Formats: sequence, C-alpha cells, structure tokens
Amino acid sequence: MTETRALTISGLDCFYGDVQVLYGLDLALNKGEVLCLFGRNGAGKTTTLKAIMGLIPSSAGSIRLDGEELTGLPAHEVPKAGVAYVPQGRRLFAEMTVAENIEIGLMTRNKGKATRENVLDLFPLLRQRLRQRSGTLSGGEQQMLAMARALCLEPQVLLLDEPTEGLMPSMIAKIRETVAKLRVSGVSTILVEQRVDAVLSVADRVSFIENGRNRETVDVEQLRADPSAVRRYVGVG
Repeated sequence: MTETRALTISGLDCFYGDVQVLYGLDLALNKGEVLCLFGRNGAGKTTTLKAIMGLIPSSAGSIRLDGEELTGLPAHEVPKAGVAYVPQGRRLFAEMTVAENIEIGLMTRNKGKATRENVLDLFPLLRQRLRQRSGTLSGGEQQMLAMARALCLEPQVLLLDEPTEGLMPSMIAKIRETVAKLRVSGVSTILVEQRVDAVLSVADRVSFIENGRNRETVDVEQLRADPSAVRRYVGVG
C-alpha cells in the first residue's frame, strides 16, 4: 500500500550566514504518522524544523505540504497553511495567562470556541490553570500549554522540538500520550528527540540526521529488532 504524503522535503539546502547546515536534505512525513528526527547535537534537526516554518531561508530545494509549495512563504504564512511549531524552550508569553496564550493561537487561523474546547479536552489540567500566568506553571504544564497553543491552529502537521526535555517521567508520559492521540485524529507529527526510549514508544519511523543530511529512515519495529543504527549515528545503544 502506498503511503499518502503529508509533507515532502526534497533537496533542501540551508545556510546560517555563509555556513551551510543542510545539504540536499530529503524527508517524507506520511499522513497520520509520527516521524522522529534523531541525531547528535548540531546535526541539523532543529534547523530542519525552522526551515519548514520559513524561519531559515532555503537556497535550494522544495518543501511541500499536501502538494502545496511552502518554500519561500513568509514565516507568518506557514502556520496559516497548516503547520504548527512548538520550539525548544516553549516560547510562551510568560506574563500572560494560560487563557490569553491559547487565545493567541486561536487568532492566528481565526478559530473559535469549539477549537478551544477540543484543545482543552486534550489537556484537562490547563482548564484548572486558565487564569494563572504561564510563567508560574511547572515545566510540564508549560510544555502542555505550548502544545495546546499550537494545536489551536488545527494543523495538518505538528513540529515538536524536544518536547520532553527536562520533564518528570509522569509529564513525559502525558506528552507521549497526547502525541499518540493526535496521530489517531489524523495529525502528522515530526518529533525531534534526544532520548531513544522516548522515541520508540510513540514514533512510527525514525530518520537519522547527520551533518545536515538524512542518512537513513527506518521503521521503529526494525529499530527495536536491530538498534545498530542508533549506535552508528548517535553513539549510544
């Protein structure tokens, strides 16, 4: 059976100033799957997410969302096209309440009360925190809020950059559970993670990024049976 592509990256070159960081990167995200990007620090994982969002210009290549060309779109237009991004560090408005942060997400694509309720159903804890300033939330609660704000866009594709970093095991489990629920609802996710154990339980496939290139993409079942690729590209078992 042929998979339907949600997002396709072909031959992508990106630079930070004069320094090239992505070299002809190819990547395919299927509809309704979780694809993990794995690799050492500096391999180009976060740069790939930023390139998709138009935050880093590409000098060559193509980024297509469900057949629509995203390459060259201004960064503020990419969320409107259907891609949501939760960056490392969450980037919430710390002085604003939980409710106000969610409202910003709703405004980006003119979504209303029904979307807000659906998002809060995914994160029941946030219902109890709506009037609380987001800067006073725990790390796990802030990660939930960052994801909730992104999901207010009702995206086709969700990009998550190290969502479990620094969180307690109970919060990591909730984040993974949410990603699994999103897959069932048809959202396609690209997940950047550093920890193998956080990946294997939720991802469908893993792409190993090394020196700005996608070296290999493998099914999670294959990786469980033979973890040699993890040792080869990341240096851990």
